[in-house]
Amino acid sequence: MSASTTLRVGMFSQQVRRRTVVVSALLLVATVLLAGAGLALGDYTLAPGDVVAALRGEGSARDHLVVNAIRLPRVALGIVVGVCLAVAGAIVQTTARNALASPDLLGVSAGAGAGAVAAIVLSGTNAAGAAALEVIGTPLAALLGGVVAAAIVVLLLRVTGTTGLSPLLAGVGVSALFGGLTSWMLTAASIDDAARANAWLAGSLGGRGWSEVAAVTVAAVTALAPLIVLSSRLPALELGPSIATSLGYRVPQSVGLLLLIAVVLTSVPVAAAGPIGFIALVAPHLARLACRSPRPPLVASGIAGAALLLASDLVARFALAPLLLPTGAVTAVIGAPFLIWLLVRSRKDPTQ
Repeated sequence: MSASTTLRVGMFSQQVRRRTVVVSALLLVATVLLAGAGLALGDYTLAPGDVVAALRGEGSARDHLVVNAIRLPRVALGIVVGVCLAVAGAIVQTTARNALASPDLLGVSAGAGAGAVAAIVLSGTNAAGAAALEVIGTPLAALLGGVVAAAIVVLLLRVTGTTGLSPLLAGVGVSALFGGLTSWMLTAASIDDAARANAWLAGSLGGRGWSEVAAVTVAAVTALAPLIVLSSRLPALELGPSIATSLGYRVPQSVGLLLLIAVVLTSVPVAAAGPIGFIALVAPHLARLACRSPRPPLVASGIAGAALLLASDLVARFALAPLLLPTGAVTAVIGAPFLIWLLVRSRKDPTQ
């Protein structure tokens, strides 16, 4: 029995491993269960039947308020942000051919954060700043910051190469640069604007509404649509530029488009939820290990990212209750040891 099958939709075809399908299905079940827990648990705990009734527009007014107005936007945002960050991480790791590469470690998240903080600070300085923010918007400001950071990293890697610790060191430098700019803006901002920016910089799914969910969803759909076509190039790009070129692919254009997609999938979620680190690094690795795949599978990575972020948010809500932790702090606690493990593993096996 073959371990893989080929899916064909029109002129496009994609080979899918059966283990990847099974793992993706199990991750999807885990995501649904975690989403259900996020809707049911809290100061006002609901039974599963009450949650389903509220989602259907039935039940008491209080149940409807708690589920649909308060908890559902948080859970929905966790799902779309987790998917975006994990898929972005899978793209970067594959195109860079480096297990240590991810948007947050390469400084893209720091650049997006600096752009968003600039928008927040400018909106409170004067009427011109507020008008500019109304035209540009925080998501676009974050996207511009992420694009600038990615461009700087690409220029650095052209000099240093993409193997070993070079991407990580380039990312550390770019992150430090934009972190310094962010600190300067917070120092120069008014107390109110600095407080708003600092609360956002903690990274959290709480206090967000459907406008943030809509912004991230639109960005995800816009970026993932061309990725469906470009994803067929990832196996060739993973083999190296020379092989990909011999197979007929235009490597610079393909890599550039894929990295642009990764920047969009990183920057807009950062604008909506703040910097939530390590999801883009950890989720693709978990999906790759579970699927026993040579590279991170995009669908499984995205679902793993959603499940991991929902689980982290539950920990943030209940680990030190009634104190609410920032979701970004929980993902950092999870991701930092994982990064150390990857660094140790990369020294033992340079191909990882």
